[in-house]
Amino acid sequence: MGKRMSEEQVAVYRREGYVAPLRAVDAEQAGRWLDDVRRCCGEAARPESSAGLRQPSSRVKPYLLFPWAAALVRHPAILDAVEDVIGPDILVFHTTLWWKPARSEGFVPWHQDATYFGLMPHEHVTAWLALTPSTEESGCVTVLPGSHRHGQLPHADRKDPRVMLSRGQTVAVAPEAAQAVPIPLAPGEFSLHDTLVLHTSAPNRAAEDRIGLGISYIPTRVRHVGTTRLSATLVRGEDRYGHFDLEPAPRAEADAAARAAHADSLNRFWLASESIPEMSLAH
Repeated sequence: MGKRMSEEQVAVYRREGYVAPLRAVDAEQAGRWLDDVRRCCGEAARPESSAGLRQPSSRVKPYLLFPWAAALVRHPAILDAVEDVIGPDILVFHTTLWWKPARSEGFVPWHQDATYFGLMPHEHVTAWLALTPSTEESGCVTVLPGSHRHGQLPHADRKDPRVMLSRGQTVAVAPEAAQAVPIPLAPGEFSLHDTLVLHTSAPNRAAEDRIGLGISYIPTRVRHVGTTRLSATLVRGEDRYGHFDLEPAPRAEADAAARAAHADSLNRFWLASESIPEMSLAH
């Protein structure tokens, strides 16, 4: 038995590249986090620095801006499950709030998370936490089981305003749709998926927004292969490697220190991402 998952669940993750559903919190706590998200990361909260971006910058690494988000990525139920697959020394490398408005056209094409992160070895795991119902109608995450065993696949940038990924990264050869498996989640539930598993999500055809948080966790032994030194947050255990500058937790909601740490982390990340495609495929 692991800390959170059974031996069978861990085996499923290793074999299929994902496991779901897992319960992080009850619906009441998920609702409180959802209220925080709407207040801090809605369109009304869009800062001037987000102009021209696909989404407000507060939706990327919000755990550096808001104490509630810092507590969320450190929640023991999520970390226990992550520890079951990558070990006890854990960093948060990246986090994105995925917000699909009701009856909107935004979608995520088939891709592997590893493609533009430039992380080695490929031991990154994403925890996808639902804050609203994530259903097939609302465009839940859909995976291709076992696809992580094929390694890093070629991708290309896709110029389509409907694509919700930063560069439109799309796998060169799309998988057969008949083999895809949707991952519906209720508020407070989460899934784990491997950095190399192919996954996608369709537009939201439901009458309500679909909102969830994708949290990228890595063991401290993982490094970034680019020339830009990146930052990450230690959320469990210890860092004996020093591959990343450690990020501070916010002491107050979006205060000056939090905004500075957030801006510094994002500036490094976007700078590094410009050279990641070649590095991801070459290593």
